[in-house]
Amino acid sequence: MDKHEITDEGGSPEIVLQVKDGLLDDRSAASMSELFKALGDPTRIKIIHALLQHELNVHDLTVVLGMGQSAVSHQLRYLRNLRIVKRRKEGKTVYYSLDDNHIEQLFVLTLQHLEHD
Repeated sequence: MDKHEITDEGGSPEIVLQVKDGLLDDRSAASMSELFKALGDPTRIKIIHALLQHELNVHDLTVVLGMGQSAVSHQLRYLRNLRIVKRRKEGKTVYYSLDDNHIEQLFVLTLQHLEHD
């Protein structure tokens, strides 16, 4: 697309081209969509919030969330596949924590946005 293909209806062809050239590629957009989809589930949000506070095993998460082990394990597997949480094995016990601080930052910024007047 060049400037001649852009109709001038009050817009700026230069800006349109600049934005179009800087637009996310399809793969990045799909990955971001998957991340936001994962964060769109209240149970997964509660798991992330719990893991923001402390590394926990599945049993502890079931107690905190008041859910069954199977349901919690399913959600943890989903979050692990997206690299939102990671696991660490200690003997027979598996502990879960956030994969990195980016999820924490995203979570904190989202809470700040919601609390902003």
